[in-house]
Amino acid sequence: MAKGRYSRLPPRKSSSSSTLIMGMLLMFTFVILILLALGILSVPSSSSSSGDSGQQANDLANIIHNKIDRSDGKEEREEQWVEVISWEPRAFIYHNFLSKEECEYLINLAKPHMRKSTVVDGETGKSKDSRVRTSFGTFLARGRDKIIRDIEKRIADFTFIPVEHGEGLQVLHYEVGQKYEPHYDYFMDEINTKNGGQRIATVLMYLSDVEQGGETVFPAAKGNFSAVPWWNELSECGKKGLSIKPRMGDALLFWSMRPDATLDPSSLHGGCPVIRGNKWSSTKWMHVNEYKT
Repeated sequence: MAKGRYSRLPPRKSSSSSTLIMGMLLMFTFVILILLALGILSVPSSSSSSGDSGQQANDLANIIHNKIDRSDGKEEREEQWVEVISWEPRAFIYHNFLSKEECEYLINLAKPHMRKSTVVDGETGKSKDSRVRTSFGTFLARGRDKIIRDIEKRIADFTFIPVEHGEGLQVLHYEVGQKYEPHYDYFMDEINTKNGGQRIATVLMYLSDVEQGGETVFPAAKGNFSAVPWWNELSECGKKGLSIKPRMGDALLFWSMRPDATLDPSSLHGGCPVIRGNKWSSTKWMHVNEYKT
């Protein structure tokens, strides 16, 4: 995840890009409000006591969800629903986004090509080794085959961001002790925004369960995270902020930019060390403009 400041563009193009960003984010926010009104997305329950209203708004123990049947009737699939996890950063979990067969397909496709994971160099725009990232990974070209195209179309439907704005899928494998230190997915340089502009959002798909550890943690997120029912199941790293436990098939969507098109520092996130088992995941980064592959 690299896991940015905007490139220096002529005033007219900068204005056009900002307008596009604002339009995309406002459209997503509008759709989210519609889904909330229809009861499709989950929302924090409100408190009847005015004295507790501030605490309730940030208490994840009060999050409820409704379920959406997304089955096409052609195959047996787990029940699917979207859950609001946080508003700072804006983060949502799409439960059972991928089928078990799709998870296994991505893992098997990536296995022969796994290499030590790298990070993006802000000065050159190229990949480089780093101690902050100790996993193994590989990229799968956008539109590589029908299964990948289906997954990418599903991601576009989930995020309302065109397929063409996404990078290729990155598949990652973490063994015991491997991790990814907290970082931002948006860029802090001008080099990496030349192709597609700034990264606007990330979809992180979990391809396996993890026995212990391996949580995705947001240390700068806002909220009372110790109130969540799964708090005692988290590793020490997972207790440092808002944490999501890996579950095969689930997809985590979080936004690196706010609706006003500014970068969101609360999107700081990391991958906790795996304590027991293995962790497989797949990341899709999406940009403001078309990303040329």
